[in-house]
Order: sequence, then C-alpha cells, then structure tokens
Amino acid sequence: MSSKNKTIGLVAIVIGVLIIDQALKIWVKTHFALGESVSVTGWFQLLFVENPGMAFGMEVVGKLFLTLFRIVASGAIIYYLTKLIKQQYQFGFVACIGLILAGAVGNLIDSIFYGRIFSHSYGQLATLFPHGGGYAPYFYGKVVDMFYFPLIKDGMGETIFFKPVFNFADSAVTVGVALVLIFYRKELNKSLESKSKKNNENEKA
Repeated sequence: MSSKNKTIGLVAIVIGVLIIDQALKIWVKTHFALGESVSVTGWFQLLFVENPGMAFGMEVVGKLFLTLFRIVASGAIIYYLTKLIKQQYQFGFVACIGLILAGAVGNLIDSIFYGRIFSHSYGQLATLFPHGGGYAPYFYGKVVDMFYFPLIKDGMGETIFFKPVFNFADSAVTVGVALVLIFYRKELNKSLESKSKKNNENEKA
C-alpha cells in the first residue's frame, strides 16, 4: 500500500470518527438536559453528562492545562503518524494510531469550542450559537459524554460496574490502544526503538 493511499485512508478514518463523534454530541446536547437519560436496553443507557476532565469523567488537573495538553498530544500523534507512513509501517498499525488521534481531537473540539457555541444545559436543552455567547470562554468547554453501561447493580439499584460515562471519541481511543496492544506491539516497539536510537545518535553527534 503506497504512502499516498495510507494517508488517504488515515484521513478518512479520522474524519469519519470526528463526524460521528460530533454529530452524537451535538444531538445529545440539543435534545437532552444535563443528567437526562433514555434506556436503550436494560444494560445500556444514553445519559447526558459533561466533564471538564479527561476520558471517562476523570479530573486530575486544571481545565486550561488539560486543553493545552490535548493540543500538544494531538500534535505529537500527528508527527508520529507522518513518520510511520514515511517509514512504510503496516496500514493496520497506522489506522490504530489514527483512531487514537481522532478520539483525542474529538474531545479537544469540545474543550476548545463548546463553551463558546453552546448555552448551558442545566435544566434545559442547550442552544447552539446562543445570543450573548456561550457558557464558557474558549478552551474551557466541557466534554460531552453519553454512553452508560450499568451492567451490574447492587441490591439498592446502585451501579457497581460499569460506572464511567463516555463518548464515541473515548471509544475510538480505547479501541485504538487495545488493537495496538493486541496486534501491533511489535510495530509499536520497533517504532519507539527507532526513535530512541535516532535520539541517541543525535546526542552523540
């Protein structure tokens, strides 16, 4: 597979994931009030939550720092992908890293823009491009999550497993990482060893 075709395939994967991710988030944001849910099956719900932190609702650092970190991380992944394509790595490996990139960018879009283009969702449906501006400045938007799988509950009806609520972008990252670890560990190690070797050669020079 040529480098050109790999690049086209990679771009198609990233754009496809972003379209699905953003379409779902915009639909949920404009059709659900915060905390509202709909049962799809007994073990799967669409539950609208927002989080200012990382994937699956985790929050460990400040919002601005996290957004800037996502930008830097996305740039690093793009650079890594260009190297993989130039060095003729298998397209399957490139596609997996592309899923990780798409997921990172999907949540980055929320963080950068959603605070400006949406009104708040507390007790109401959000408005897209509200008069007077959105609920937060640029870079301070909250990530929209909606997939909830309360698979195991205790006698009180409280969910024991699986508690986190996540979105399509999170799923893309998880699938990409899982596929790399299962099928492409050899390629990953090779690419990282190549980078480490090049860095050592530069230091010696």
